[in-house]
Amino acid sequence: MTSSTFNAVPSEDASFKRKFYLAAWRWHFYAGLYVAPFLIMLAVTGLTMLWSAQLVGRDGEKLYSVTPGTQTVSLLEQATSATMSVHEGMLVQYIAPRTPENPAVFRVNSGEESVMVAVDPFSGKVLGQWPRQNALYDLANTIHGTLLIGTLGDRLIEIAAGFGVVLVITGLFLWWPRDGKGFAAMAIPQFSARGRQLWKSLHQSIGFWCSAFLIVFLLSGLTWTGIWGEKFTQAWSTFPPAKLDAVPLSDKTYADNLNYGDIKNVPWTLEQAKMPLSGSDAGTKGIAEGQPVNIDTVVAFARAIGFDGRFQLAFPRSADGVWTISRNTMSNDSANPLSDRTVHIDQYSGKVLADVGFADYGLAGKAMAVGVAFHEGDIGWWNLAFNTVFCLSIVFISISGIVMWWKRRPSGAGRLVAPVLPENFGLWKSGAVVMLAVALLFPLTGAVLVAVLVLDLLVFRQVRPLKRALS
Repeated sequence: MTSSTFNAVPSEDASFKRKFYLAAWRWHFYAGLYVAPFLIMLAVTGLTMLWSAQLVGRDGEKLYSVTPGTQTVSLLEQATSATMSVHEGMLVQYIAPRTPENPAVFRVNSGEESVMVAVDPFSGKVLGQWPRQNALYDLANTIHGTLLIGTLGDRLIEIAAGFGVVLVITGLFLWWPRDGKGFAAMAIPQFSARGRQLWKSLHQSIGFWCSAFLIVFLLSGLTWTGIWGEKFTQAWSTFPPAKLDAVPLSDKTYADNLNYGDIKNVPWTLEQAKMPLSGSDAGTKGIAEGQPVNIDTVVAFARAIGFDGRFQLAFPRSADGVWTISRNTMSNDSANPLSDRTVHIDQYSGKVLADVGFADYGLAGKAMAVGVAFHEGDIGWWNLAFNTVFCLSIVFISISGIVMWWKRRPSGAGRLVAPVLPENFGLWKSGAVVMLAVALLFPLTGAVLVAVLVLDLLVFRQVRPLKRALS
């Protein structure tokens, strides 16, 4: 459709298109009213995590640096130093240094507490320690996912993300060139405008360029949520279970064993898969027979099969637990999601029980591996720069929408001053299709949408004070 299309239609058709525009604007207004605060929150906390991971490290590993020597001490000695530095400590995780200047980081549990310990690989000395999930990154991550109120926060954010899709669709319709305006006039801000018109031009233009990427960010974020993510998409996207057919499996999932609190360490497509168990004759050749199966031999084996730079090693946490070697982009281990890999080692025989890489993921799993890495800004400097600009743009779009509403609102008006729904408009068929699609694709958002429509029909339109306040 082009702008000339609007100029050539009969007056009745033009009148209908104007009503269509007003109806879309009304939906955009009400969706934005709910979504804007969430978008600002998500953008600000996202920026906080993005730069905290760059400056401090996802697990705090950049807090300390080491002077490279000619030879490192054994990992067993490093692990012992870390464990002895924590009262009644139990070693549960090792994070390999990304570069020779980075320390080795060990996660040590002490009762209900979890402590991260930095160790100099060349001397074995403890450089420092800090509480796990007590940094700025972790606070921002918890707000980003739950608003600090747990499951309720997760649900509210999921609803906002679904309405965010409605916001993008209606926004693109409102943006579409009409009334003789060309594409350039809509895609490029009109800096010669003044007042509300300048805000509107900036809002429309920046919103247009951000729209497709906002959908990507909303969908990749939604896949971690409790309803649409865990129940609706993740359950049928777990990597092919045939990969683990030949080994005994636990009742516990990857998420149960390898995620820590609100921090996601497990690739999305593996979270609901069952963990393999140690203690059987299953498995393929791994650590050489006759060698002890400990941190030194497991890490040496990991290096031999291609785990270079930073990767993570989870220790067996029970008598039938396994050693888990993992590298994934979403944990800031690498900048290439195609190199994601998880390997399980039997703690007794040293055999490989499973070796799961990017190629083993299903289509949705592959899309998420790339999507989450992009979402977190992990795929190189360009991704970091792009996400920074994108987050700042989302904050501006949200604030500019509020400013436009405030400038349009008459002084002293004791109501929202929402765009007026045209009289005798009838059923907005295209809008109804969009709303139905949202309800089917995002059940929680759809349920809220239906509830709002029912309340609008039975309550808001019937009670005059409410009708006035919301108009």
